[in-house]
Amino acid sequence: MADKNNLRLKNQNHSITNNRIAKPSSEFYTVFSQKELLNLIEALKTRREIPLKYSYKGYGANIWDNFYRKLIIPNWYRSNVEIKLLRDNFKYLNGKPQNCHKVNIVDVGAGNSYPVKDYIRKLDKLSRINRYIALDISEELLEVSKRNFTKWFPFIKYTNSYIDIENSPIPEYLLYQDGINIFLHLGVTIGNLQHRVKALQNFRQSMHKHDLLVLTNEIGYSSQWDGIARGGCYYHAEQIYRGINSNIGIPNQYCELIRKYDKKTDSVVANMKFLSDYTIDFSSMGINRKVEISKDEEITIWRHHKHQIPELIQEIGQAGLQLVHYSTNKYQSHIMVICKVK
Repeated sequence: MADKNNLRLKNQNHSITNNRIAKPSSEFYTVFSQKELLNLIEALKTRREIPLKYSYKGYGANIWDNFYRKLIIPNWYRSNVEIKLLRDNFKYLNGKPQNCHKVNIVDVGAGNSYPVKDYIRKLDKLSRINRYIALDISEELLEVSKRNFTKWFPFIKYTNSYIDIENSPIPEYLLYQDGINIFLHLGVTIGNLQHRVKALQNFRQSMHKHDLLVLTNEIGYSSQWDGIARGGCYYHAEQIYRGINSNIGIPNQYCELIRKYDKKTDSVVANMKFLSDYTIDFSSMGINRKVEISKDEEITIWRHHKHQIPELIQEIGQAGLQLVHYSTNKYQSHIMVICKVK
């Protein structure tokens, strides 16, 4: 009898040892609203993913700011792609808004605003810009944007606000009728989203007849990825992984970072693979939820989908938009498309 009790106790202790508990730090909870936190937990439970858009909040803002500053250094991977494409398409963009002297630039996913710096300077020299509206899911990045932009262009009207373009259109009060609105969605952000068509539909709902939407993405076949992590898949994913280790409370020895092609989403992903059973205990902000993750399970923390051009045109059409112009960089690796309301 004593032997059976000892065996039972040993098994219980073994179960406790292997089912580790992670408790996010107090700093983690300061970053998210309750709605965002509930969305994050639901994504983690139902599709084993921490949405990439949340990685730009809190400590992630500094990670992205540092990453993009490297992108604008000449000869670094993908350096100046958006800047160069905006330069190449300036004549087209500047000539299209009709019967209107001024334009409002609505930068959705503005980040640190570096990608638009040269473009805004050209508009300003021509006295074509009315105001710049920076929108982002990260309040911390909006602070960086404000600091940068008001330093570069102290006499241009500046507004910023929170927006999650996957979940809602841009509120009417953030848009201005004193000019044409040119919506920008740069940084190949569209390829990182879970719901690309929904985001495009939200842009469509925010646009008027003469407004334009300008977005960039990588083009090609995600399935032909060569297995070598570069750019965001290398640096950004690594920094996100370390942040999750620290802020959600999962020591590095109990997980590993894996990058691979995901056939289900036709994307290259960076996943956190668990080397032990884990319970993530979310207990704060009036929330008491637990997420169980088994040993060898993976959660996606970074994703990117390359578009084939016909596929991108199809998604634009599904959202009620019409492609009016596009161009690619000299390597045929990135595309800028310009759309209007159908």
